[in-house]
Amino acid sequence: MYKSYKELKKALQNNLPKQRLLLHSCCAPCSSHVLLLLKSYFDITIFYTNDNIYPQEEYQTRLSEQMKLCKALEIPILFDPYCADDFYREIEGLATLGERSKRCYQCYKLRLEKTALKAKELNFDCFTTTLSISPYKVTSWINELGEELEKKYQIPFIYSDFKKEEGYKHSILLSKEYGLYRQEYCGCEYSLKERSLNHE
Repeated sequence: MYKSYKELKKALQNNLPKQRLLLHSCCAPCSSHVLLLLKSYFDITIFYTNDNIYPQEEYQTRLSEQMKLCKALEIPILFDPYCADDFYREIEGLATLGERSKRCYQCYKLRLEKTALKAKELNFDCFTTTLSISPYKVTSWINELGEELEKKYQIPFIYSDFKKEEGYKHSILLSKEYGLYRQEYCGCEYSLKERSLNHE
């Protein structure tokens, strides 16, 4: 749909008719800036699908925080059942590769594909993800996957690079404003272990 952040911003500034956007969210803090950026231009529903998160209690905590933010901003939210097995199947043989590796690529793919399928099922106009707000994520991979899924499922993907224009910094400020829990690791058990090793 939009092939660059510049194209997306131009479309927003032109105030085009609102489309129904299914927005995958990895967590409430990351979604905060994105929701405030887009909610005037899209009819947004959050989709929380994050089978990578470990342990399940952490998944529930992040989901609760996402629901709290959605309530504050009057944004509808959908979520699917937690299924860690889907994540482990997706990254089979890749667990030890580390952050920003093929393991992460497959994790992005799992969540983006579930979002595309849900958007198609519920007749949304388009889909995207909050993942690109993080400086620790590989934005080019996210958009590459989005474009592939757009072709596969015939539903437009909104190009994203939400860290632009200090989006990540803004999300930190918004997290404080809304009293959101900010996690200290990406989500999966391997990122938790890697963080622990780096802080020894």
